Amino acid sequence: MPIQQVMTDQRVQVKIWTDDVDERSKAQLANIARLPFVHHHVAAMPDVHLGIGATIGSVIATHKAIIPAAVGVDIGCGMVAARLSIAANDLDEKALQKVFDQISRDVPVGRAQHTDSRVLADAARPFEPGLKVLTDRHPELLKAFGKFSKWANQMGTLGGGNHFIEVCLDEADQVWVMLHSGSRGIGNAIATYFIELARKDMERWMIQLPDRDLAYFPEGSEYFADYVEAVHWAQEYAMQNRQSMLELVLAALTRHLPPFTVTTEAVNCHHNYVAKEHHFGENVWVTRKGTIRAREGDLGIVPGSMGARSFIVRGAA
Repeated sequence: MPIQQVMTDQRVQVKIWTDDVDERSKAQLANIARLPFVHHHVAAMPDVHLGIGATIGSVIATHKAIIPAAVGVDIGCGMVAARLSIAANDLDEKALQKVFDQISRDVPVGRAQHTDSRVLADAARPFEPGLKVLTDRHPELLKAFGKFSKWANQMGTLGGGNHFIEVCLDEADQVWVMLHSGSRGIGNAIATYFIELARKDMERWMIQLPDRDLAYFPEGSEYFADYVEAVHWAQEYAMQNRQSMLELVLAALTRHLPPFTVTTEAVNCHHNYVAKEHHFGENVWVTRKGTIRAREGDLGIVPGSMGARSFIVRGAA
C-alpha cells in the first residue's frame, strides 16, 4: 500500500499509510515529529488512532533517547499464532464446546491469575534474577507492584481489554490457534513507574514538551539504562506469557480434538515495544506502538476486529 499523506510542517516528516486519519491523531503525530531527537520520519499505519502521548499505529525512531509512554503501559503486548495439522472438517460443535470450557478453566482471564498450586513455575523462574536486580536498584518498584507482587502467578494468563484467545480457520480451512496478550500487571507497573520518573526529569530540567506524555530519557541520564533493562525484561516476560498460554491452549485442544501436530507456520511477535535498530545510516531506538516489524522474511499477525478475519503476513522489505 503506498503512502497516502505526508505531513511536512514539523522538524521531520510524518508519512501516513492511509487517507483516513482524524485531526487529533494528526496533531499528536505532529507533536512527536517536532521532538529534537526523532530520526528521519514518523510512520503512521492504516489503523492509526489517538493514543496517550504517542499515536497508536505509529513507528517512531529516536536518536539517543526513548519515550516510555510511547512504548506504553502494556510493554511487549503482541500476538502468537500457530497452524495445526487438522482442518475444519475435523471439528464438530460438541468438541469445540469442550475445548472452550477447557480453555476457560486452564487460562485465567481478566483480573484472574493462576493459583499458587497451578503457577507455571518453570516458565516464571528464569525471570526472577532480572527482576531482583531491578527492585534492588529501585526498591520503590516493590510498592508500585502492589497487587501484582505475585507476578509469577500471572505468567500464562490473558488479561482483559482487547486481549483474546481464538481457535480459527485460514483460507484453506486449516485450524489455527491465535492469542493476543502482553506483560500483564507487572509490565504495567514497571511502565507506570518509569513514565513518572521521565516526567519528573522533564520538570527538573525545565524541558517544555507539547505533551507531558512525551517525557523521555536521554542516553546517559540517570534512569535510561535501568529503563532499557526493565523494558527488555517486560518484553521477554510478555513473549513467554504468550508462549505459555499457547501451550495451555494446545493442551486443551489435545484433550478434545483428533490428534494433530503444530506446523512450521508459527509466529510470536510484539506490537508494543522498543528495540535498537539501524535505519537511514544511524543506530536508533525504534518504538513500535501498535505496529509490528516487517523485514523481509518476518512473519506478523494482523488481527481483524470482532468477527472479522485475521491475517498472517510475511514481510517483504
